[in-house]
Amino acid sequence: MNQWITALEQRVDPMVGVVVAVIAISTSAILVRWSGAPSVVKAFYRVLFMAVAVAPFALRDVDALRAISRRDLVLAIVSGLALAAHFASFFESLELTTVAASVTLITTQPIFVGVAAAALLDERLTPRMIGGMTVALAGAFAMSVGPLVVDPLLGGGDIVAALETAFAGSATQLYGNALALAGAVVGAVYTLSGRSLRQRLPLFAYTFVVYAVCAVALGSLAVGTDAPLLGYSQTEWMLFLAMALLPGMFGHTVINWALKYVESSVVSVSLLGEPVGSTILALVLLGEVPEAVTILGGAVVLVGISLTNRARVT
Repeated sequence: MNQWITALEQRVDPMVGVVVAVIAISTSAILVRWSGAPSVVKAFYRVLFMAVAVAPFALRDVDALRAISRRDLVLAIVSGLALAAHFASFFESLELTTVAASVTLITTQPIFVGVAAAALLDERLTPRMIGGMTVALAGAFAMSVGPLVVDPLLGGGDIVAALETAFAGSATQLYGNALALAGAVVGAVYTLSGRSLRQRLPLFAYTFVVYAVCAVALGSLAVGTDAPLLGYSQTEWMLFLAMALLPGMFGHTVINWALKYVESSVVSVSLLGEPVGSTILALVLLGEVPEAVTILGGAVVLVGISLTNRARVT
């Protein structure tokens, strides 16, 4: 398996892997929508099955696991806990605040990644990269908040009032907004630690530790909140497996592979393409027709991602 991974690394452009991963992660929203299980249960089984999938490959190279230093093991545990916190906070925020507010705040992750990567990982952010990141973030903002502005504008309503409804609201909504922002921060921690550790650790040794820690954390949260872990239909179990395979193995695992070669800021910005892919899949599979401003915002996101990647290689 390690020889196969090495051969793949020599043949595949890491940015191609990032594109594949973003497409795969874009299926997450559809699969989550189809499932009726509690959010923490969906996240738990998704990561648990991911850990089970990579375990044979990690255990086949036991020496790599044993060779992990104490410092790297601690950092990998932090990465797993950060991933669990990212899932838990983002999913919970969607229950407490508007989708627009939650999605907009969670997409601030590239800002935290970019600043921290420059300070901690010596990743140089050129003006062109910052420009590309800004364009992509603007597109993500337009996708999530744009309809709230356009609809009142066309209907002669109050745009300011619409935005206040999306981002202010009750104390419950403010708490949901805070959770979404926290999800962006811990998501940045997950990406940054992965970028650092993948310079030293093989793919499966790293992902096995991270996924196992994440599964234990989410499982503990599910038990602590009395979320039922059993008694689901065959369809639900198939959806759990699909979440592990598509946004999990072909998404997160491929991203973790690419982090060895691609700057964390570029990967983080590329993940802003997820809402674009999810919108397209929602149109095809759910019949949800996006508004014009959503389509425009998605196009801007893709332009921003392209600009960021071009700035990286020039």
